[in-house]
Parts: sequence; structure tokens; C-alpha cells
Amino acid sequence: MSAVIEFFQLGGKFMYPILFVFGLGMAIAIERYVYLTMTGASNRAMWKKIVPYLKAGNFQQAVSVTSKSKSAIGKIMTYGLYRVGSARRRDDIEKAMEESLMEVLPKLEKRTHYLATFANIATLLGLLGTIIGLIQAFTAVANANPAEKADMLSGSISIAMNTTAFGLMVAIPLLLVHTVIQTKTNQIVDSLEMASVKFLNAVTERQGDPKGVAA
Repeated sequence: MSAVIEFFQLGGKFMYPILFVFGLGMAIAIERYVYLTMTGASNRAMWKKIVPYLKAGNFQQAVSVTSKSKSAIGKIMTYGLYRVGSARRRDDIEKAMEESLMEVLPKLEKRTHYLATFANIATLLGLLGTIIGLIQAFTAVANANPAEKADMLSGSISIAMNTTAFGLMVAIPLLLVHTVIQTKTNQIVDSLEMASVKFLNAVTERQGDPKGVAA
């Protein structure tokens, strides 16, 4: 721990904004991971509830369940179920569900892109801190004793490189977390699209019209 504290102190003032970026990025990552995990669980639970009603063709009971749900899949299914009675074609129901999916997507992808941005900011802050540290180091040894210049310069450069190292130490985890969150988001979106297709197939089969949903 003492070595970590010493490393942080030797890095200079640019270590603090890098640390702030890391804290903010991890807070977003934790919030997104928890939200997406809960969303995935609620979607699976809702789908299990409405599948028996869809297979039985009991769309009124299905919509009574989905309309009370706050889950993403519940909202999408509600849009589709409300159109079952009035739709003349399968495409009409599909378009309604696509519209609902477009409303759900921003909530799933919210703030995720900040993680990649914060990783880039941390790297750039580290490089900026190193450059400023090198400028200060060369300025400091300009008027120093020639015999001491080499030692002073090497020590100053070593300290200045701490900010670059810390910036990379922050950027790499943030990029990895961004990948994990993005993958989790894509999995939920894929599951919603798959559920929509299964719903449309179930509606078409129950209506007894392979070419479309009868009015």
C-alpha cells in the first residue's frame, strides 16, 4: 500500500483527474451491469409467464399481464398484443413491436459509450502529465551542475512517466468493462428480437393464416 501511495504522489497533480475519471467510469460500469442484469432477469421471467397464454391463443390474458409489467419485453409484447385484434397483416404487428423496441434500446445503451470515452481521456491525461513533467524536468536541469544533470534528469523522467503508467492502468480496465457491458447489452437486444419473432409466429399460427394475421 505504501508503494502505491508513493507511486501516486510522485505522479503529480495529473494523477487526481485520472483517478476521478476511473471512479466515475467504474460507477457507471457498476450501475449499467446491475441494470442490465436485472433487465435480463425480468425479461426472462415475463417471457415464461406469457408463453402459455400465447400457445393457447389467449391474447387478452397475455396483454393483461404484459401491460402491468415494467420490463422491456413486457412493453414490446404489449405493443404487439394491442395490434393483434386490429392488424390485417403480420407486418402491422411487427412494425408496432419494432417501434417499441426503438423506445427500449436507448435505455439499454444509456451511458455505456462513456466508458470508452473515459478510457481515452485517462490515456490522454496520462500523456499530458508526462509531457508537462518532462518540460519541467528539462527546465529544472537547465541551470543545474553539469555533473548532476544526468541523475536529476533520469529521476525527473522516471517520475513524469508515472502519469502515463497510471493513465494506462485506468484505461485498460475501462475498455474491458466497456466490452463486457456492450456484450451484455447486445445479448439482451438479441433476446428481445428473438422473443418478438417467436411472438409473431405464435400469433400467426393461432390465427390460422400462414400469410398474415386476419383482421
